[in-house]
Amino acid sequence: MYVPVWPGKSYPLGATWDGKGTNFALFSENATAVELCLFDDQDEETRFELTEVSNFVWHGYLPGIGPGQRYGFRVHGTFAPEEGHRFNPNKLLIDPYAKALDGEIGYGEEIFGYPWDDPEKDLVLSESDDAHLVPKAVVVDESFDWEEDELLQRQAHETIIYETHVRGFTKLNPDIPEPLRGTYAGLAHPAAIAYLQTLGITAVELLPVHHFLSQPGHLVDKDLKNYWGYDSINYMAPNANYSASGTQGQQVREFKEMVKALHKAGIEVILDVVYNHTGEGNHLGPTLSLRGIDNVAYYRVMEDDPRYYMDFTGCGNSLNVRHPQVLKLIMDSLRYWVLQMHVDGFRFDLASALARELYEVDSLAAFFDIIHQDPVLSNVKLIAEPWDVGMGGYQVGKFPLLWSEWNGQYRDTVRDFWRGEDSSLAEFAYRFTGSSDLYESNGRRPSASINFITAHDGFTLNDLVSYNEKHNEANGEENRDGESHNRSWNCGAEGETDDPEILQLRNRQRRNFLVTLMLSQGVPMLLGGDEIGRTQGGNNNAYCQDSDISWFDWDLPEENAALLDFTRELIYFRRQHPTFRRRKWFLGRAIHGSSVKDIGWFNPDGGDMTEDQWMAGYTKAIGIFLNGEEIATPGVEGERVMDESFFICFNAHYEMIEFTLPPGLQAREWVVVIDTDKPRFVEEEISYTEDKPIPVTARSVMVLRRR
Repeated sequence: MYVPVWPGKSYPLGATWDGKGTNFALFSENATAVELCLFDDQDEETRFELTEVSNFVWHGYLPGIGPGQRYGFRVHGTFAPEEGHRFNPNKLLIDPYAKALDGEIGYGEEIFGYPWDDPEKDLVLSESDDAHLVPKAVVVDESFDWEEDELLQRQAHETIIYETHVRGFTKLNPDIPEPLRGTYAGLAHPAAIAYLQTLGITAVELLPVHHFLSQPGHLVDKDLKNYWGYDSINYMAPNANYSASGTQGQQVREFKEMVKALHKAGIEVILDVVYNHTGEGNHLGPTLSLRGIDNVAYYRVMEDDPRYYMDFTGCGNSLNVRHPQVLKLIMDSLRYWVLQMHVDGFRFDLASALARELYEVDSLAAFFDIIHQDPVLSNVKLIAEPWDVGMGGYQVGKFPLLWSEWNGQYRDTVRDFWRGEDSSLAEFAYRFTGSSDLYESNGRRPSASINFITAHDGFTLNDLVSYNEKHNEANGEENRDGESHNRSWNCGAEGETDDPEILQLRNRQRRNFLVTLMLSQGVPMLLGGDEIGRTQGGNNNAYCQDSDISWFDWDLPEENAALLDFTRELIYFRRQHPTFRRRKWFLGRAIHGSSVKDIGWFNPDGGDMTEDQWMAGYTKAIGIFLNGEEIATPGVEGERVMDESFFICFNAHYEMIEFTLPPGLQAREWVVVIDTDKPRFVEEEISYTEDKPIPVTARSVMVLRRR
């Protein structure tokens, strides 16, 4: 193949088709030469040296090269691992800016930069070529008819997030045509969208869709795969394994079609992104992309021994966010997904690692500064997983303005409350009202708290009330992996049981958790499948289970079908009542000239909570009055927001407790709306007034509406 190589341009990075040819550009600060490698349909390789270098960007323009052309890079330079340099032109490298990848990474010795059998391991250069095992980047045509689609920009306090997996959600759905199951097209199918709409959620938060290493070495011998996807090897390309239409650029169009379809249904798309590390692992990992392009520029290496990596993630490496080109890569990726793919927001995996400019987590780090001033990224949803595995990495409540956070303290507090653990009601009250102790002081609002009971990492809701211990034997690590302290309670038997009392209690506990989640101030996040009682059989670390363990089972037994109906009613209830999704904090005082506060806290006998009751770990019951007539913040057009008022009785005690309406609330009639002792919302007329006792079943919630 003969193609002339013109000088081209250093911007933009990656492969850019202009209708007549393609410009290729790759950043490498320490390389001595870069070869562009083009592959034909028979995988025959033709190499072109890029001789133009501008500001460490190697570039060239090839006329006549267009969409569908597959390519990679070979980068020359010093091989000196003890100095941090791992250049090896025997390795075909994936373009960090590739918009599509064709093929999977094949596992074999060839993809490693060193020979396996040499006793000095990574200090010795491998001379074996790996092009046959490495996916090829693809030149894409980025044009697409969005039909006036734009970001939905739903207000944060109106948002209800549904965390799910493209493959797992659709793989077994009988209403989706089989060729589309497990794909972007499957998630865009009318049956999938109709389900999400009737459920009532407003956003899907998708587990990683960046192209990732699907079978890292430790899973090969176990015949398992990386199901979750937290091992990215590219930050621009949608995972080709989730494409029903093809892998040579078609996956990009299919992803866009999915986003457009979800937007038409009023559903936002949030991506779980992993910019803290890559799938290249530690110093003994494969050389796939950044390691071979410029190891010391892209990764944090140990200052006193750059052969090794700093690892704040537990995954072998950490991206070098102190380097301007790495920051540029992250920002370019984020902007690409917003501007070109119309994504509405991001959840940042192990986000604390991105704020480590030296060693400590710094809320003023350049990463945050750049996002804060960016006109695109500062206007999308930004959600942090506010921890990493490094020292001082737990940063719940410490992220800056514009950011929401997965509230790990909410999860732990609510789990402890409903399993009957000794903990203060003051802690529960803070979490139920949006966690002002964590977020108010730096100017954020209740929507900074992403409230969740369960997430992909850990037990499902069903397993949370069915297992005391993890059961991860299927992962092939003798049950050593996964969190051992789960704050779970099996209700009296481990795992499956036919005991009717235990089953009844478990069903009640599932409803307790869901009601608490949906009625709390902040942004609720529901783990996909919890609404249908999805179980992983006690596996709390199903990262490698691309199987029935993780896939949604849509054949619902009666109690799970009832749970789905209950969840739909509950989400609709939240969306109908602004009392449960206030924009600003409770004030704890009367607002519009009345004598009644916007919120009230009462013990079961109707009296105000005392300091001792707030702090005593054995106190398991509380009544909360939410005044719908005292909402301080106006609506979008400046109108006064009015709602009904509610009295909520929480009883986490193991016995029934009788509540009494507080004296100031006894003049009006109160009607039962929700009783978690019942499988559905209460339809029969049950009301209380004056000092008539309100019996609240052991371990249950009752919600009463003022008539």
